[in-house]
Amino acid sequence: MNINIKKNHPEAVIPSYAKKGDAGMDLIAVSAKVLVDSLTDEDTKLEVDSGLSFEIPEGYVGLVFPRSSIKSTGVRLSNAVGVIDSGYRGTVKSVFDITDKSLAYYEKGDKFAQLIILPYPSIQFILVDELSNTDRGEGGFGSTGK
Repeated sequence: MNINIKKNHPEAVIPSYAKKGDAGMDLIAVSAKVLVDSLTDEDTKLEVDSGLSFEIPEGYVGLVFPRSSIKSTGVRLSNAVGVIDSGYRGTVKSVFDITDKSLAYYEKGDKFAQLIILPYPSIQFILVDELSNTDRGEGGFGSTGK
């Protein structure tokens, strides 16, 4: 599948797969800046910019996931998974919560996230009085055991 991509920064790097069979393509930072909470004067967030915009086709979505190496960075992706809708044409950035100020954060040139582009169905909900029965039924959190 071909996806149009635009460099919004001269040092932006086109995402690529690190290894054959990888699902996600690495996003590389062109900048990373600490955001200071105006109420507490504390470093609370880290904004990382890919310097790239994507033209994702209608019927597809770009999902931005943290890399597995995030455990050694002292940050976590604020919204767990970033969603790039097909109509969005702005620069892709990620915002991370700073969890450990003693560790190194992402910097310019670092691989900071993975991008996966997937198709999605168009959903129409049908209001019904009853749903079909299953073995699990209405069993919620922890209902399948430890």
